[in-house]
Amino acid sequence: MPAMELDANGFRFSAEVAGPDDGELVLLLHGFPQSAGEWSGVLPFLADAGYAAVAPDQRGYASGARPEGLDAYRIEHLVADALGFADDLGVERFHLVGHDWGGMVAWQVAGRHPERLLTLSVVSTPHPRAFRKALEGDDQRQRSAYMEFFKSPESTEAFLADDAALLRAMFERSGLGSGFEPYVAKMQEPGALDAALNWYRAVDITGSDGLGPITTPTLYVWSDDDIALGEEAARATGGCVDGEYTFAELTDVSHWIPDRAPDVLAALLVQHFATI
Repeated sequence: MPAMELDANGFRFSAEVAGPDDGELVLLLHGFPQSAGEWSGVLPFLADAGYAAVAPDQRGYASGARPEGLDAYRIEHLVADALGFADDLGVERFHLVGHDWGGMVAWQVAGRHPERLLTLSVVSTPHPRAFRKALEGDDQRQRSAYMEFFKSPESTEAFLADDAALLRAMFERSGLGSGFEPYVAKMQEPGALDAALNWYRAVDITGSDGLGPITTPTLYVWSDDDIALGEEAARATGGCVDGEYTFAELTDVSHWIPDRAPDVLAALLVQHFATI
């Protein structure tokens, strides 16, 4: 996949790209513990549809953007990076797509900077308010119990021990299947996994406070075999969107939708982009 580098907020980010330079920009944000490579199966479909698709390695994942300290990974910096990518590309308004943690960033961009977006597409991650409400129940609280371990100082060493055996096991048990070795290699780069885990360690449960209404045309894609994100928050997300809203549920697909169903996801995205 062709590559490029983006400059944003004093850091340099690697990115995968596809499509014509004069196409509408589609910015795709990956999740934990992956990389821009999670969009490799989606990018060709977007390019064929005429879009300029750019998938950056985000803060902590890109070797040129691994600042130290938890404060550097607060949500406002992650949002600023997303806007900075578009700025560096010279684009004012763009289509934004996010999966997993990238989805959380995407919701924040849409709620705080709607004037920058043409459309919003979020994969797997429910709206922050729907997620907070679901955490009051047993199902989502149990699904999210892993986060306490992720936040712990010991998690980095535990994941990387024995040639990252625990990291590989996490991918296998959560339904990614084969193809995770590039993600493991990325997380084995010096400082990468610790920086990626800092996204969890720096999270503020009040991060949705002050989040404005979601008025951007929104597509939300959820899969019923998602081990981490349950049905309650997924169903409630529509109630958190004021603008045009489309909910797509995939059956028998794990949390790793861009990897496991790239063609289906890409078709949904292209259809959504065309609605504006």
